[in-house]
Amino acid sequence: MVDKVLLITGASSGIGEATARYAAQKGYSLFVTARRVERLERLCTEVNSQGGKAVYDAADLTDLSQINAVVGNALDQYGKIDVLVNNAGFGRLKWLEQLDPLEDIARQIQLNLISVIQLTRAVLPRMIQNKGGHIINIDSVAGFIGIPTYSVYAASKFGLRGFNEALRREVGVYGIKVSGVYPGSVDTEFAENAGIERKSSIKTPAWLQLNAHQVGRSIINLIQHPKNQVIIPGYMTYAVWINQVFPGFVDQIMRIGFVQKEKQ
Repeated sequence: MVDKVLLITGASSGIGEATARYAAQKGYSLFVTARRVERLERLCTEVNSQGGKAVYDAADLTDLSQINAVVGNALDQYGKIDVLVNNAGFGRLKWLEQLDPLEDIARQIQLNLISVIQLTRAVLPRMIQNKGGHIINIDSVAGFIGIPTYSVYAASKFGLRGFNEALRREVGVYGIKVSGVYPGSVDTEFAENAGIERKSSIKTPAWLQLNAHQVGRSIINLIQHPKNQVIIPGYMTYAVWINQVFPGFVDQIMRIGFVQKEKQ
């Protein structure tokens, strides 16, 4: 494992940061990116001081030129990228008519989906040349279940799930693995930046929320034991199944239990 290089996006906090820390403990070399320079610098300083190897490059991944620069810098630093963890993303969880067309809709699709596609495309030539690699895309249970106020976020995550499936079938011939990680609610800065406005007190109970470290451990385990997809926590698999088999029932539950209360 020591000679494996991980490129992790969105590594300045939450799932990305937790994944980077666990990866460093396992002996992986890291190239991390996000927009917040200070946090990336602190993360890399800590990893390097503990005997690991971590390099950062601050970037806005909605900019294609910066995506290409990140991949180029990572290859200059290490000569290869064994694992790409596409984690960067955000959500604006409001009713569709309340979302800003550019900042909330276009930017959300850009970062959550298009940037993932562009970054993956940029790393593929070297992985194909090396006849191996692993692309791990951090999706969401919202990629299976459409929830009111999650319309654009769900669109990006449903799209990412389709991308995972098609890409896996494209690149498997080169020995490249593609995995999707589908967490339920995670206690990170995501909710603080989502612009959530509720009339009622409806929210995910704290005891049902994952933390970033749990997801980070799952990602490292996925690197060591590849699978096509991982839904965490495991019981969310049942929620996905119910939504697929009984969509009308789920429609009624969400309408009565959430939408009507919020729209009154």
